[in-house]
Amino acid sequence: MSFEIVLNHTVGDCRLSVDFASQVPRIAVTGPSGVGKTTLLNCIAGLITPETGKIVIGGRVLFDSTERISIRVEQRGAGYVFQDARLFNHLRVAANLAYGERLRQAGHSGVDRERIIETLGIGSLLDRWPASLSGGEIRRVAIARAVFAHPRFLLLDEPLSSLDQERAAEILTMIEHLGTAIGIPMIYVSHQPEETARLTDTILQLAPR
Repeated sequence: MSFEIVLNHTVGDCRLSVDFASQVPRIAVTGPSGVGKTTLLNCIAGLITPETGKIVIGGRVLFDSTERISIRVEQRGAGYVFQDARLFNHLRVAANLAYGERLRQAGHSGVDRERIIETLGIGSLLDRWPASLSGGEIRRVAIARAVFAHPRFLLLDEPLSSLDQERAAEILTMIEHLGTAIGIPMIYVSHQPEETARLTDTILQLAPR
């Protein structure tokens, strides 16, 4: 999987300027709060349209301001795990996962559900309501729901934030295993160097501008 991300965008007082390319399947994005890490993911996902730039993932052009190309959000194939998880509280865990499957693009056969459930350790949670889950359980379900959509790539926005050290280490191990088991490329955002170092040697460091 190749990544080519060149963009410029301003949000409030933050000026995001990125010029990055890599051929590895896992990329980490790090930097202090307020430098545009989430904005970068939103640009890649198509939730924000950059002022200028070009985004190419796996040889597929998702955005090019010069050529006036901007692929619609639902056609980009991004599996997005937000900081706040965003599970549907009116649906049990199994139904949340089924929603992820419904987002799968036409022509995709899907993923190995049982393997994902086992890797993330959520088999015992399927009949539970989101309100009854711990913070770590919520994150695992959110990751599974994103993967169930059979995305071309995963965007993980600080998936371990607000978790205690032991729980965070456990979920990070699961993310590592998941990447190996199903081979989905990922862009992982964190301001914790120890997290990014475990996942990859390819790190995009954002700095204040």
